[in-house]
Amino acid sequence: MENVSWDITSARETGLVPSLLQPLDKPVPMVATADIGRVAAELLQENWSGYRVVELEGPQRVTPNEIADRLEKLIGRPVWMESIPRASWESLFRSQGMKNPEPRIRMLDGFNEGWIEFEGGEAGSQKGTVELETVLKGLIG
Repeated sequence: MENVSWDITSARETGLVPSLLQPLDKPVPMVATADIGRVAAELLQENWSGYRVVELEGPQRVTPNEIADRLEKLIGRPVWMESIPRASWESLFRSQGMKNPEPRIRMLDGFNEGWIEFEGGEAGSQKGTVELETVLKGLIG
């Protein structure tokens, strides 16, 4: 969830937030760093052996449009998401200094196309307790 910090300035200054997650109404799993830390600490205190995978996401999946709605409420100005065309990603990432943008592009394709998903889907993942709005309030200050 804290990755939204990159979008706060744009939301405040112009209201426009560019999105690589598409379509803008597709819910995606996100998790707060506080939940990651809490769950990691809990797991370290448990007794278990062997191989274990814990799939963690926030209390509910959110869409880019929902992020814009919450930012709008907290900032007090209109905020909207706009999809960045896939064809421009490589040049955008290279202009930001990335030498090999292909892995990031493939990751985004996986989220957007739905082939990156928890093994048990949304129903099979462990849910965090920190809401997106709580994280956004902390980021906005």
